[in-house]
Amino acid sequence: MITRRASEISPFIVMDVLEKAQEMEKKGQEIIHLEVGEPDFDTPECIKEACYKAIREGKTHYTHSLGLIELREAIAEHYFNKYQVTISPEQVIVTSGTSPAMLILFAALLNKGDGVVISDPHYACYPNFIRFFEAEAVCVNVYEEEGFQYKPEAIKEKISPRTRAIMINSPSNPTGNLLSAQRMMDIASLGIPIISDEIYHGLVYEDKEHSILEFTDNAFVLNGFSKTYAMTGWRLGYVIAPKAFIRPMQKIQQNLFISANSFVQWGGVAALREAAEDIARMKDIYNERRNFLIRRLHEIGLGIRVEPTGAFYVLGNIKSFSDNSYKTAFDILENARVGVTPGIDFGKNCEGYLRFSYANSLENIAEGIRRIENHLKEIKRP
Repeated sequence: MITRRASEISPFIVMDVLEKAQEMEKKGQEIIHLEVGEPDFDTPECIKEACYKAIREGKTHYTHSLGLIELREAIAEHYFNKYQVTISPEQVIVTSGTSPAMLILFAALLNKGDGVVISDPHYACYPNFIRFFEAEAVCVNVYEEEGFQYKPEAIKEKISPRTRAIMINSPSNPTGNLLSAQRMMDIASLGIPIISDEIYHGLVYEDKEHSILEFTDNAFVLNGFSKTYAMTGWRLGYVIAPKAFIRPMQKIQQNLFISANSFVQWGGVAALREAAEDIARMKDIYNERRNFLIRRLHEIGLGIRVEPTGAFYVLGNIKSFSDNSYKTAFDILENARVGVTPGIDFGKNCEGYLRFSYANSLENIAEGIRRIENHLKEIKRP
């Protein structure tokens, strides 16, 4: 008999879109992919070379369950240089991607009936991680006209004796917006532990991203190498946690995963210490795409009240065309041959939007928006 947790988990709709698109491609159709949040760049050469070197030198065995000390030291060094915060390498657990980091964090933090406050819209998988441990994802609506900014006063209304954490994500998936330093400080002042998903740090084109560790020690940081360093398939992430949580989380890591891949961790060291020029180049290209995509979405009638300044997403308002983002996304895929993500994937408050990823070439983005523009003209006819 299939368990309730397996039966009730909701699908990751963007993957349904991608897999449908791949089926269409197998039949010979040309699909423009604006749905997936995956860099189209190759991993920088210095990172690949560090991995090759580790393999050649036989660094292919289990590492310490917390991760290579060299990588944990590089992560601590990175947070000091970028945010001027001091963390111990003993507060870092290296994982096989950021999703396992989230899994061991929630496993150590949540009991049945506990609550975690999250924004709506939110990254699609947050509620499923939380519910997997029989806890509750408590949603706070954030709104386009306010730049999808979390309001501390709205969060405060949702806090209960069972609230174990407040989750933030800046720059955000799916909105691409940043939380201001003052807003983060105000959220931290509520006195509830903060879980800060900082996976898109490094991909900010205006203003400046802030780590929650600048404002409080009562926090967990989720981060990794997939997005900024174009290392999605390498599966390398980490969590920074208060010292009291390290041993419990370490035991979970030992039992479920043992350790992250050894030679991949050496690639992570190179990413943090050698890849700055590669990251700057990719970031400039992303920014060019961002500006182009925002302009074209305005031109075809998809409203954007507050333009995103981080990650590689734009959330377009389609309410003048449709009130069903799921149907619209699949209609666009079937008829315009462009993959986009329906807003409903990111929460009920994101219905009426589509998420566009600009992790694709400028030429493909231009062609994709041209196709969508023609499709929208068709559905506006009486």
